[in-house]
Amino acid sequence: MTVESGMKVRTDVDDAVRQVVELLRGRQAAVLTGAGLSTDSGIPDYRGEGSEPRTPMTFQMFLGDERARKRYWAGSHLGWKRFNSVVPNAGHRALVALEETGHINGVITQNVDGLHTEAGSRRVVELHGAMDTVICLACGQAFGRESVAERLEAANPILTTPESVRLAPDGDADVGEIDDFVIPDCTVCGGMLKPNVVFFGEFVPTETFAEASALVGAADALIVAGSSLTVNSGIRLVEQARRAGKPIVVINRGATKGDGRAVVKIDSGTSEVLAELAERLAGHLDPDLDRRS
Repeated sequence: MTVESGMKVRTDVDDAVRQVVELLRGRQAAVLTGAGLSTDSGIPDYRGEGSEPRTPMTFQMFLGDERARKRYWAGSHLGWKRFNSVVPNAGHRALVALEETGHINGVITQNVDGLHTEAGSRRVVELHGAMDTVICLACGQAFGRESVAERLEAANPILTTPESVRLAPDGDADVGEIDDFVIPDCTVCGGMLKPNVVFFGEFVPTETFAEASALVGAADALIVAGSSLTVNSGIRLVEQARRAGKPIVVINRGATKGDGRAVVKIDSGTSEVLAELAERLAGHLDPDLDRRS
C-alpha cells in the first residue's frame, strides 16, 4: 500500500519518530486508537486541545429518562448520517500499511466510526462498539442501522430536513425540540433499542476486552495513537503492556494518562506521525513478523 509522502512531522519530533522506527524493526506492535485519530476526518475529539466542554449521554440516563432518550435518538440519527459522509484519513491508511508489512498485529479502537474497517484494516477490535448496528436491550436482537434509520425518518419527517448539526465523537449531535419525537421499538419483542455503542457508565463487553487483551498479549510493543487514555479500558491495556515489560509508544497532542509509562511520547498530529512511520518502515517487511499476523 502506498502511504502519502507529503505529510511530514515537525522537525522537533523527528528524532522521536526515528526512535519508534528503530523500536518497531524486528518487533510487532498492537495499536490502540482514540478520537484524536479521527479528527482529521472531521469528527471532533471530546478532550483534545481546543475542544468544547460536553456532557455525553450516560447509560443510566438513556435507560431512565424518556426525554433524554428521545434527544439522544434524534441527535444520534443526525450524527450517524454525518458519520456516513466522512472518510478514512492518512492515519487510518498508515495503519493498514503497517499491518500489511507485519509491523502491527491489529488495531484496538475506542472509536465508533468504523473508519479502520473502511480503510482496510483486517483485524479491528471495537472496544466501544460501532454506530452501524442497533441492539434490543430486552431480547438482544441486532439490526442494521439503515433499517432503523428508515423507521426513524418515517415516524419523524423533520429528520429528513435537518438544519446544520454539530457532530460529536460518539455519533450524537446537538438537536432542538424533541417533545413529539417517536422512538422505534424492537420489531421482535417490542423492547428498547439502543445504538450498539458503549455509553459512559456502561462496561465494555467481557469478550471484546478479552480480544483486545489478546492482541496486546501477542504483540511485542504497544502504540497508543490519538487517545488521552482517560477511559479505564484504554489505561488497563497500557498497564497490561507495562507489566509485561513491553515498550509503549504514545502519539497524541497534549498529555495522556499513559505518558509516564511510555518509552517514547510524540506530542504531534496522529495522522502525520503514523503516515511518517509507515513511510519510513515501507520496504522493511520482516518475513518472520509477517507470518505471525
